[in-house]
Amino acid sequence: MTLDIKHQLDARGLTCPEPVMMLHKIVRQMQAGELLAVYATDPSTQRDIPKFCQFLRHRLVEQTVQDNGEFYYVIEKKMG
Repeated sequence: MTLDIKHQLDARGLTCPEPVMMLHKIVRQMQAGELLAVYATDPSTQRDIPKFCQFLRHRLVEQTVQDNGEFYYVIEKKMG
């Protein structure tokens, strides 16, 4: 299945709290149902991004650790 990713956030090299602050800013500009890909290197994103999604009711579509040790997330903005 190919995901229709409309937005991307490259947070590689940034540390807490910057990735989540940038994520929040981008998600506010998105339309409901759109997908955002996030690339990060900070291990705290493994905790912070799922909690961000849970708290604001966005859907965490994918969360993986790449072979190079980077973290990859796909987030769907909540409907309505």
